[in-house]
Amino acid sequence: MTTLRLGDIAPDFEQNSSAGTIRFHEWLGDSWGVLFSHPADFTPVCTTELGYTSIVEGEFAKRNAKVIAISVDDAESHKKWIQDINDTQNTELTFPILADPDHKVAKLYDMIHPNASSTVTVRSVFIIDPAKKFASH
Repeated sequence: MTTLRLGDIAPDFEQNSSAGTIRFHEWLGDSWGVLFSHPADFTPVCTTELGYTSIVEGEFAKRNAKVIAISVDDAESHKKWIQDINDTQNTELTFPILADPDHKVAKLYDMIHPNASSTVTVRSVFIIDPAKKFASH
């Protein structure tokens, strides 16, 4: 297991998402990034979190930051959940949700806690600067 530290280059990956295939470093471009996980689709707290993030996504964009979520559920589930988020949270969610049923990204970013279920991600948030490093400022 790799330890992730402030100032390290954020691991790159290619993964399916609700918006198609994401090549993470390419997707980030020269923007800041906020990568955050949630345990599973259709959970009430996560629904409101993603809904609110969708509502304020424009504020991130004003600051040259892109938002991306991740769950161990698949892209089809994410698409159905996005419809539910839009309906229940009065928003139009447009940022991608990474589909990680193979746990590739969750393991790469050490999001599976050894004492938790191996099928859900631990709640994590990573701030990545335009140089693709974990932000320390």
